[in-house]
Amino acid sequence: MVECRVKGNFRIKGIRTTNPVAVGDGVTVRDDGEWITAIDERRNYIIRKASNLSKQSHILAANIDLALLVVTVARPETSTTFIDRFLASAEAYRVPVLIVFNKTDDLGDEEREMLEYLTLVYQHIGYEVRHISATKGDGVEELKAMMTGKVSLLAGHSGVGKSTLINRLVPGLNLRTASISEAHGTGMHTTTFSALYDMPEGGSVIDIPGIKGFGTFDMEPEEIAHYFREIFTVGRGCRFDNCTHTHEPGCAVQQALENHEIAPSRYNSYLSMLEDKDEGKYRAAF
Repeated sequence: MVECRVKGNFRIKGIRTTNPVAVGDGVTVRDDGEWITAIDERRNYIIRKASNLSKQSHILAANIDLALLVVTVARPETSTTFIDRFLASAEAYRVPVLIVFNKTDDLGDEEREMLEYLTLVYQHIGYEVRHISATKGDGVEELKAMMTGKVSLLAGHSGVGKSTLINRLVPGLNLRTASISEAHGTGMHTTTFSALYDMPEGGSVIDIPGIKGFGTFDMEPEEIAHYFREIFTVGRGCRFDNCTHTHEPGCAVQQALENHEIAPSRYNSYLSMLEDKDEGKYRAAF
């Protein structure tokens, strides 16, 4: 490992970002090993709007073979809006996603029904879904096999168990974990910076701080439907090529929604992304 610095005026051409170098980047280092002079072309990355809601972006990680979106039905609850925003961004930048429901050993009857419902929703549109308990180790070996030989990103809210899962994946790492806030039902940050860890079986895992909200970046309204798989497919049957799927006559998406062929939660997430230019609404939602 070589410790290097980035010059203050270093910028990636064409991308306004708060972090010009991201975990997973390949870089060129000056002969003295002190300064990064260039960044290799990225094959993909996960990007979101910077947390201060500026016109800049924040790249979470680059050159990812697999993104594991770790979510929980309860304690804390991961909203479907958050899940869908992450999935849409991953679709836009060609990052394969595996949805991992953690803490599935600690659910009441209604919570388990919600787990099964959400599993069916995302499997129906083509996403792989796994149920695990990072605390007990249930399902972790299956995940490990899927991650071997790959660069994998772990993302999700604080408190969903990412650090506990990484401790299972990389024995001896002993990342700090924290309990859920009883007052608010939310997690507390234990990861404060992004880091890449090598797995004993081969491959590596990228750990990033818990994400509270996911503001989509640099998406035009007419593009957003392309990143919702089922809306894009059904939308080919709309009467108008430029249909926004909100009010137009002959909208196949609206008809599919009425016929229960598209999940209301997915459609609501699509609408929320159309409204992203109203940053006040985004701030209130998260």
